[in-house]
Amino acid sequence: MSNLRRNDLHGLVTEVVSHIKSENRSWLLEAPQRLDEGVYDPGILKAVFTAGGPGSGKSYTADVIFGVRDQEGDKLFKKASLVADTGLKYVNSDLLFEKGLRQAGIDPKLLGQIAEEQPDLWDFIQDPTDPESIRSIAKQKLSKIRGYYQSGRLGMLIDGTGKNYLKVARDKQKLEELGYDTYMLFVDTALPIAIDRDKKRDRSLGPKKVTELWEQVQQNKDRLAELFSPNFDIINNDEFGPPPKEIASAINNFVTEPVQNPLGQAWVAHELGQKSK
Repeated sequence: MSNLRRNDLHGLVTEVVSHIKSENRSWLLEAPQRLDEGVYDPGILKAVFTAGGPGSGKSYTADVIFGVRDQEGDKLFKKASLVADTGLKYVNSDLLFEKGLRQAGIDPKLLGQIAEEQPDLWDFIQDPTDPESIRSIAKQKLSKIRGYYQSGRLGMLIDGTGKNYLKVARDKQKLEELGYDTYMLFVDTALPIAIDRDKKRDRSLGPKKVTELWEQVQQNKDRLAELFSPNFDIINNDEFGPPPKEIASAINNFVTEPVQNPLGQAWVAHELGQKSK
């Protein structure tokens, strides 16, 4: 292995370990269990996208569906691996983003105020065109981790807002070209409720930014439904509570059933053939 590849691998492992620790799952490192990653991995070649604006509760809803939280919202770390029982790996830059904010001495609760009153600082935090912005760096780090997941065709829970339709469409297409089956869970919330919930979050965006993002997501709702049909479900989350059983069942069935994508079926057949030699 070349020094460059060795350094890349070391950096990737360091990021994965850091990601585990940041999710308060260090016990995975202290008492590791054997992971049969690859063709035998649960959730193989399945990608579930989430969409919904800030304060919609999409992360909470997905966690309940996949057994990472109980219905009161408490984390069930003892029942969950890094990827939960389904085998899905989290793909979400928020934890890396929040870590970057803390390292820069920025209080996440003040993001909304910064966005309105300090445009230069906001660009340093969020500018997608600047590779050195805190958000861009977080996404670059996540991209490396996700690349590792995709190389093994491991299942993924891709936590996003759905505000950029073209980005989601491109992502979906690329995954399907790798053999993945795809699904979207859209968590919907009325704007006043989203604004109220945002005020209570550790990383508050403020009413103006929440409204802007909420409107962008709403504009894409019908297009996303058409893009993912029939693998698309909407949950109205104006009142916190357990997701509808029929939707939870449908998504879990999607994850656990054999891959339907012909390209994915061919990949599985090839991998099984290699293992039988």
